[in-house]
Amino acid sequence: MRLGVLDIGSNTVHLLVADVRPGGRPLATTSQRTVLRLMRYVGADGAISEDGVRALERAVDEARRTAAEERVDELLATATSAVREAANGADVIARIEAALGQPLQVLGGETEARYTFLAVRRWFGWAAGQILLFDIGGGSLEVAAGADELPEVAASVPLGAGRMTIAYLPDDPPGEAAVERLRDHAKATLAPAASTFRALARPDHVVGSSKAIRSLAKLVGYPVPGWSGIERMLLPRASLSSWIPRLARIPASARQELPGITADRTFQIVAAAVVLHEAMKAMDVDELEVSPWALREGVLLRYIESLSWSTPSA
Repeated sequence: MRLGVLDIGSNTVHLLVADVRPGGRPLATTSQRTVLRLMRYVGADGAISEDGVRALERAVDEARRTAAEERVDELLATATSAVREAANGADVIARIEAALGQPLQVLGGETEARYTFLAVRRWFGWAAGQILLFDIGGGSLEVAAGADELPEVAASVPLGAGRMTIAYLPDDPPGEAAVERLRDHAKATLAPAASTFRALARPDHVVGSSKAIRSLAKLVGYPVPGWSGIERMLLPRASLSSWIPRLARIPASARQELPGITADRTFQIVAAAVVLHEAMKAMDVDELEVSPWALREGVLLRYIESLSWSTPSA
C-alpha cells in the first residue's frame, strides 16, 4: 500500500509518501516541503498569528492535494511543538483538521523522541547496541537513549533552533556576545536531562537525525564508508566548536553559500550549532553519526507495525 506522513513542524510542513509491504523497507516515492518557520508567527502572548495560521492552512491543503494526486491510501498527519505549545493551539488544530479533512495527531515531546528513536534503531540495526540520539527541531531538542526499539529514556527540551534564534539571536549576524548568552542558557536548560542520560550505559553509537544536524555535518563533518557501501557522515564536536564563531559573524544571506547550509536553514543554523555543541558537551560526546531516517520514518514504521497483514496461503 502507499502511505503518506505529513509532518507539521516548527520549521516546515513536510509530506513524505512511501510504498510499503510486509517485511520490506519503506520505499519513498515523493517528498514535498513547504518552509514556514512557524516560530516567526508566534506573538508575545504565545499564540500563532492569523497570518501564520493561514500559511499553515495553505501548506496543509497543498500537501493534501499532492497526497491525493499520488494516490495515497492512508495519510498520517502529525504536528509537533509549535502547534502543541501555541496559546491558541486548539483553534489552530481545528483549522488544520478542516483543511486536511481528517484528524491531526499532535505528538508530545517524548512521543516525538520515541518515534525518532525507532527510525534510528531500524536504520542502524540491533548490532548498533546502545544508542544515544539527538534531534533538533525548530521548537525543541529531543534526546533518547537505549538498547532496544523503545528508548530507555526519552526527553524533550525547549531548545529548538527557531525558538532559540528568536529569543537569543534576533540580530543578523548575532555576534559573539549573543552566542555566549545562548550557550549559558542551553547549558543550564540541559543540565537536568544531561544528568539522567549520563547515568545510563555508555552509548555504542551517538546519532543525530534532524535536517539541522545533517546540514551541520555537511559543513563541519567528514564522510566515512558504511558497512553496506552507503557513505556515513560523522560530526566531531571540536570542529563544530571552531565553526560557531565564524557562523556568528556571517550574515544569514551569506551562510547559504557554505557547504550544506540551505536557504531555509540560514537564520537558524547558528542556534542549532550552539545547542548541539552544548548537548554533546553536556553528555560527554566527542563525535556523532548522522541518520537519514528521523521522525517521519518513525511514524511510518510504527503504523506499518499496526497493520494486520494477511497471511500468504500455503
